[in-house]
Parts: sequence; structure tokens; C-alpha cells
Amino acid sequence: MTAAARSDDAPGRPAGAGPASLQRPTPEGAARRRLLLASAGTVGGLGLVATAVPFVETFEPSARARANAAPVEAAWGDLAPGQLRTVAWRGRPVWLMRRTPAMVASLDAPNPDLADPGSRHSEQPPACRNPTRSLQPELFVAVAICTHLGCIPSLKVGDAAFQALMHAHEDGFLCPCHGSRYDLAGRVVRNVPAPLNLEIPPYQLLAGQTVRVG
Repeated sequence: MTAAARSDDAPGRPAGAGPASLQRPTPEGAARRRLLLASAGTVGGLGLVATAVPFVETFEPSARARANAAPVEAAWGDLAPGQLRTVAWRGRPVWLMRRTPAMVASLDAPNPDLADPGSRHSEQPPACRNPTRSLQPELFVAVAICTHLGCIPSLKVGDAAFQALMHAHEDGFLCPCHGSRYDLAGRVVRNVPAPLNLEIPPYQLLAGQTVRVG
């Protein structure tokens, strides 16, 4: 008998039974193997879920992002004629201004100095494509960001130096950065750096002289 043949013969095992790895598993061993495989699959599945959940959450907007995108409601009935209030919407300043009847009348008059008097190339809701660029002539709602480089214009009422630069010596808005000028409907005049009228955001008029922006 060769040495290789002798090495396969183990005490207590019948000759010719073969290596232990080739033996048919017992019922107890098969059950143990199924339990180990099931446990490994469960742990692997939990690991996949734990990895996938944070990945999926990256596609969901954060609470802060949802809050910034939410509509904003503000009262305007307490504004005095000619007064302006600023509210925040989507991280941007939005004006609420109560215009006087004289201010509204000035917007209806033809003004050849305006670059886009009909607001055909500017952004506003379809219902605001009118001379006052508003749902109600008395109330002006606009994003308070100059369309040139994003500065915030200032309201000029009764300012003789500003009125001298306007067609009918009317009031309006002046961007302090580069001198762009707008009338009280946010329409930009010609030959200034700003290329477009001020943006009018989507908004609704609610009961109680409240406006919802967004």
C-alpha cells in the first residue's frame, strides 16, 4: 500500500470512504448550512438598505429648501399710499408697494423712454402684462433685484434729481450700483445697463388685503 493510500485511511472510518469533504451531509449539517446562508443574506440585505436609504434621501429636498420654496403671505392693507414693504421669498427680496392714484395714472401715459413698455421681453405672470404690471393697479409686487447685476434698487419718490432723468419727471426706482432706472411698474428705461424690466413673481390676492407670493 502506498503512502498516499495510507494517508486516506483514518482510524474509525471504513476503508474507501473517501475524504470528509466528499461525504454526503447529515440532515443536521444541511439545516445548519441553510441557516447560515439565510443569515448572511439577511445581513447583506440590511446593509444594502442602510446604504440605499441615505442615497435616496439625497434626491429629496431638505426641509430648509422646501421652506424657501413655499409661498409667502403678507398683509399690505396697512401700507400708506406711496409706502413700500419688503418680504423674503425663495431667498430673494420682494416688494409690496401701495401706489397712489396719481402714480397709477402716470403709468397709463405713453412713455417713449421705456425699453420694453409692453413687457413683451420681461418676466411676469400673463395677468400682469398690462401698464401697471399688476393684478390690482394699486398694489405693485416685484422682485427687488436689478436685472443688470443683481443689486437692489431703491425707491425714489419726490427726488428732483431722479425725476429730472425720467420722461415725465415721474417717480420710480434707481439702482445705486450702475444707475439703471425703472418706473413705478418696474419697467426699465432705455440706455441704462439693465436689459429687462424687473421680474414680477407669481402671486395671488387673498381676502383681507393679503397677498400670497409664490
